[in-house]
Amino acid sequence: MSAGLFGRLRDLAAADWQAYTDHPFVHGLARGDLPQACFRRYLVQDYLFLIHFARAYALAVVKADDLAGMRSAASTLTALIDHEMALHVDFCRGWGIGLPEMEAAPEAPETMAYTRYVIERGLAGDVLDLKVALAPCVVGYRDIALGLKARPDFMAAGNPYLPWIEMYAGPDYGSLADEAVAELDRLGAVRLTPARLPLLAHTFAQACRLEAAFWDMGWRAA
Repeated sequence: MSAGLFGRLRDLAAADWQAYTDHPFVHGLARGDLPQACFRRYLVQDYLFLIHFARAYALAVVKADDLAGMRSAASTLTALIDHEMALHVDFCRGWGIGLPEMEAAPEAPETMAYTRYVIERGLAGDVLDLKVALAPCVVGYRDIALGLKARPDFMAAGNPYLPWIEMYAGPDYGSLADEAVAELDRLGAVRLTPARLPLLAHTFAQACRLEAAFWDMGWRAA
């Protein structure tokens, strides 16, 4: 078992974590041969997804135990609104998709299912329940991007998805992911009990499954 709450949850959800981080959609990003229709579909839906995730981090500010927790949630909220969403806008603009079109796009069922699940866990539970539901997305994207760059079939030259990979593999996002792991471990040290672990493990695994379903949604656009 890995040290810390995040590591324990990832170990307990190993099969679901693997299905999420090693999805065929991800393979296509590494090689640069993912059909652009798949990525376009993903980008528009991920933009809508991030709007709801920003709301979830705003809820985390409310649910936080202390000022340190509030600062952690607020910094992630700022990163989502000011940086990650800007990348999506830039990608879509390059492919002729304007911001009004993105904001007017209907949410896919997979987008609705994932975002509402995360917010529900935060509303029904405490800050630990919410942070566990958020963790697979925040940390998983960093791990995916670093894994892509380490693959023997990774193609950098001419890869249209390289800016996406570089952002999530970069130090700025890496610091955000590290902070999410540290915050989850800190909360676990205070709030985790043996009786809570099965429910938290279920939440983490369900979020991983919803992440994989989100890739599926993009993959089907080919």
